[in-house]
Amino acid sequence: MCHVIVTCRSMLWTLLSIVVAFAELIAFMSADWLIGKAKPVSTEDMDNRTGGSQEPYRPTLGIYGRCTRISHMQLSRRDTLCGPYAENFSEIASGFWQATAIFLAVGILILCAVAFVSVFTMCVQSIMKKSIFNVCGLLQGIAGLFLILGLILYPAGWGCQKAISYCGHYASAYKLGDCSLGWAFYTAIGGTILTFICAVFSAQAEIATSSDKVQEEIEEGKNLICLL
Repeated sequence: MCHVIVTCRSMLWTLLSIVVAFAELIAFMSADWLIGKAKPVSTEDMDNRTGGSQEPYRPTLGIYGRCTRISHMQLSRRDTLCGPYAENFSEIASGFWQATAIFLAVGILILCAVAFVSVFTMCVQSIMKKSIFNVCGLLQGIAGLFLILGLILYPAGWGCQKAISYCGHYASAYKLGDCSLGWAFYTAIGGTILTFICAVFSAQAEIATSSDKVQEEIEEGKNLICLL
């Protein structure tokens, strides 16, 4: 018989697992990993409505995508175009970024799988006599290692020609040049830290769902068990 067991610790672990997976996925897909050097605004880009000049535009560059200004749309409110600069994997600007994409993709795939499984842990707590929480925690730890490898390799690609065109000639491996780090990079780092927190917290979720109070509720014949 299926017993629906909900505790504060198990629900917190489930929600955090989902948040981490989405955060890493959004960061990976974003083009805001590097913010390029400011490009001066030409007289053609003057704001006719206010009579003042627009702020200098700073293009952004991601692992496989970029955002840049489209000159023929200067009168539109949306004057930037974002999308992939690489049509296939081999066109990613740097071999280090290709490795980063692989490691991050594997880590995110594992996190998404764990997030999906975590939703069903309210009803199923073990498979083949093994705790789902412990298995998921182990997978999250492995995913975190993949994410760390990807984030370590990413700055090594700052010396590629694509990054130099955005960050200036002073850019090189682990040196930003005229660029600055965008929110996607910091989100990926934060998500990686939370991944390890989830891995550790999964043990607490397992303890909460197998506590003596839960066993007492099961022995009383309750199918829905909610505990703080």
